[in-house]
Amino acid sequence: MVLEHLFPEDWLERKSRFAFLLGTGYSAIGLLIASTLFPSDPALVALAFTALLLLPELDKIFSIEERQEHMDRKKVSWKELLKDDWDVIKIYLFLFFGVFFVYLAGSMLLPSLTANELFREQLEIRGAGLSETISGQAAFTSSTFWDLLSNNFLVLVAIFIIALLTGDGGVFLLIWNASVWGTIFGVTARSAAEFSSVFSLLPLSLILLAVLPHTIIESLAYILANISGGIISKDVLLEKFESKRFFKVLRFNLYLLIAALVVLLIGAVWETIVLNNFTFYQEIIQQSFLV
Repeated sequence: MVLEHLFPEDWLERKSRFAFLLGTGYSAIGLLIASTLFPSDPALVALAFTALLLLPELDKIFSIEERQEHMDRKKVSWKELLKDDWDVIKIYLFLFFGVFFVYLAGSMLLPSLTANELFREQLEIRGAGLSETISGQAAFTSSTFWDLLSNNFLVLVAIFIIALLTGDGGVFLLIWNASVWGTIFGVTARSAAEFSSVFSLLPLSLILLAVLPHTIIESLAYILANISGGIISKDVLLEKFESKRFFKVLRFNLYLLIAALVVLLIGAVWETIVLNNFTFYQEIIQQSFLV
């Protein structure tokens, strides 16, 4: 593919922050292509195009990691595996927030009619989830924690299984979550600003103050699950099944999956605290549905 040769093979590993630009650029291109070719329902198509654009770069990242590990036949240390995975984690985080930023900016800056058409699928999730906060139901009850944890757990398991089966396919669900969060936060801030007759950056700043910590935590959990499944998937092809090295890498990545579950638990706890105690966030959500 042409995209595989646009950048040096290891440029993302050397400069992981450039992954943010890659995420913003490819998601913007995906939205442009989808809105042009599929104007009636571009939301999921845009994400599919974005994932297709990202896959060559992500495949190179995993290939580099696998070649490095494959060539080092002497010894595999946990420290080296953790260092390699941390480099990949940073790349995924920057990619994630690159996509997040595009959908956040688009939902705030585009005309309302255009945004409603372009982000239809994401806005349906907003309507199904956040609207219940107006009547004081669901989002602010004692069952919030288990609802959040069960939903997020299903997403994490789906990402792990898809990555295990396809290697890099979990990226679609990752960027889907980035697009949902970006759209929901952007539309909520925009609508609350219209209701209160204030500049939209004010409610946006308050929203990000409340949600950014658990957004980072939950995205990290999904990324860990994706890396764990992807490396296990590709390691099966590179290693002899009964080799000591195979089981060491397998065991490490299963521990990585357990770490993802722990991080997910922490994220659900923090999100529950936010929903139950950050009254300014509740008020912003309620105002956004009164426009």
